[in-house]
Amino acid sequence: MARFGIVGCGSWGTALAVVLHSNKHQITMWDRDSELVTHLKNERVNTKYLPDAPIGDSIKFTDSLSETVLDKDGLVIAVPSHGVRSIISLFPEIGPDTVIISVAKGIENETLLRVSEVLAEKFSEDKIAVLSGPSHAEEVSRGVPTVVVAASSGDETSNFVQDAFMSSTFRVYKHHDVIGVEIGAALKNIVAVSAGIIDGVGAGDNTKAALITRGLSEITRLGIKLGADSLTFAGLSGMGDLIVTCMSKYSRNRYLGEQIGKGKTLDEVLGEMVMVAEGVRTTRSAYELAKKHQVEVPIIAEAYNVLFMNKDPKQAVFDLMTRAAKVEDWG
Repeated sequence: MARFGIVGCGSWGTALAVVLHSNKHQITMWDRDSELVTHLKNERVNTKYLPDAPIGDSIKFTDSLSETVLDKDGLVIAVPSHGVRSIISLFPEIGPDTVIISVAKGIENETLLRVSEVLAEKFSEDKIAVLSGPSHAEEVSRGVPTVVVAASSGDETSNFVQDAFMSSTFRVYKHHDVIGVEIGAALKNIVAVSAGIIDGVGAGDNTKAALITRGLSEITRLGIKLGADSLTFAGLSGMGDLIVTCMSKYSRNRYLGEQIGKGKTLDEVLGEMVMVAEGVRTTRSAYELAKKHQVEVPIIAEAYNVLFMNKDPKQAVFDLMTRAAKVEDWG
């Protein structure tokens, strides 16, 4: 049995608590929302984010960040990517052997850093792992068979994560390519927003299949430029996560895009949503990264234009379809 602190009581943090609890680990959870913490203590169900997942009685909730992160074998960072830097700045000094597990999927707007790079400014790189793959919290919490990857530069770290989370319904593969796993996880949300826009404007399966395929090509091109292994994007954190996020009814990024495709503004949709759609902020970061590294990413660019430049979604689809004729390339 290992001791875990989970920082963030959203849907994904709660689902992973359910997984760890089923594996007999000791769990302490924290959230900046003190009312949510009190509710979880009293009701043992996350009504706000994951109402269908009963929470085991042995899972502890606290409003003390120190109590959550000190004397733990592993810390799960389950806050939105744009909040990671501010949250870890509040951490007390933790033990050098504590494994830091990032489950946030995004890229900082200001620095264009991946989440593991932000964490590495404070913690040892070989103690940082990234857990990612096609894994909606709603299904994970119900024990639906799910397969993910744990990527780390440290073998002991990825071994620890694999051993801690592995179960008959939650399979974990180890991976070495932290850059590729994070880039795939972050950029697939942009393609999912675009897939939602496709749904919203009334396009069909042909269109979405093309979008997913060419979106993966863009993710691969940019990922390679940033130092990733191209084969990573054919795996769970690339193709796998992309498919589920573009197709699923649970995908908040696909939902956001669909509402915009139907005519709502970005502010209107964000105002209606309880959970964070990471693809919005990540679109800015990916757009800037592509410009910086001179990588052609027409789908990401059109997503940027629709979200932030008020471009008509139907015009964006038309402009993508009428680009100059090319040979299909990959990566």
